[in-house]
Amino acid sequence: MDTVYFDHAATTPVDERVLEAMTPYFTEHYGNANSPHGLGNNAKVAVEEARENIAEIIGAEPAEIIFTSGGTESDNCAIKGVVNATGKTEVITSPLEHHAVLHTAEALKRHGAKPVYLEPNNKGIITAEKVEEAINDNTALVSLMHVNNEIGCINPLIKIGKVCKEHNIPLHSDTVQSVGKIPVDVDELGVDFLSISGHKIYGPKGIGVMYMRHATPWIPWMHGGSQERRRRGGTLNVPGIIGLAKAMELATKEMDDHRKHFLKLRKKLISGLHKKFGNRFQINGDIENGVPHIINISFMDSNGNGIDGEMLILNLDVENVCVSNGSACTSGAMEPSHVLNGIGLEDEIANSSIRISLGKQNTLEEIDYFLEKIGVVVERMMGSVKA
Repeated sequence: MDTVYFDHAATTPVDERVLEAMTPYFTEHYGNANSPHGLGNNAKVAVEEARENIAEIIGAEPAEIIFTSGGTESDNCAIKGVVNATGKTEVITSPLEHHAVLHTAEALKRHGAKPVYLEPNNKGIITAEKVEEAINDNTALVSLMHVNNEIGCINPLIKIGKVCKEHNIPLHSDTVQSVGKIPVDVDELGVDFLSISGHKIYGPKGIGVMYMRHATPWIPWMHGGSQERRRRGGTLNVPGIIGLAKAMELATKEMDDHRKHFLKLRKKLISGLHKKFGNRFQINGDIENGVPHIINISFMDSNGNGIDGEMLILNLDVENVCVSNGSACTSGAMEPSHVLNGIGLEDEIANSSIRISLGKQNTLEEIDYFLEKIGVVVERMMGSVKA
């Protein structure tokens, strides 16, 4: 079988319809959207149409959409912009956030800011009650992701948004893993900032959005030209913007069909794992209330000891199966996933995990192939450990 790709939470292939929409803006309508001539104006018109379409999808106003290079820049812009504008120093977040949020919050400590990390429950959820307990007069903003990129749990943003509104505290959410997968409406969620990335939804890499609600305290983090109403300098990535808008349109239109497809794939996957491994695997996170396309699994031997997740990934790669895990390799030393540690898993079990993230092109036959290969690989690894 050709390569089986189960790493869509890391990135997705560009949809052919997205590529088709983008191509003229590389070769025909290639003008700079800030140039005063016809070619520039054609590009500007296309950008503004894309801005309107994106705004409509998430229930925003076009002027509230700021184009960025992706989720990481959007997270940086939102958090740093509010802290710098308000002069307040506390950023309420969680230890399960993407590093684009965690490292931004930590970097602000050099300027006197103080990250406040709320403890999640064992499913990875931050409750509205915990947010309310942490808010005080020095709170600059709350930053909590919508869907966790490693375990797929969904934070109760609607309830959290109501708490933030009652206390007049801006709420930022990294929605990189939720836009296009579950409904995202800025008013319903009560967010003042959110982050979007194109390459997670079959759009191009290098393009994203920061939504910013009108009249929210904020000053620009990136300076340069007059682009984006002087809120984000830099030549606009016109093909990327067109591609992002098309990708969001398609993902929103096809969302229900994709969800049904993911549920069918996940059901077959979990059923097959139970038949093959019994109690020698566990699912990390909240499988019932999370998104269906992200499944985080730890594998154990017959004694309940975790097997080496990194070696498992490498062995699966040899079998043409692409998965990932939450571990990072720093200076040659394996570190357990901060997300899995954050929900209470011991290092050994956290290091035995793999993340399977499904895509719209995956098939039931690919699930069968994965189940066959994971069985062979795990048994081979356990045999080598015993030897």
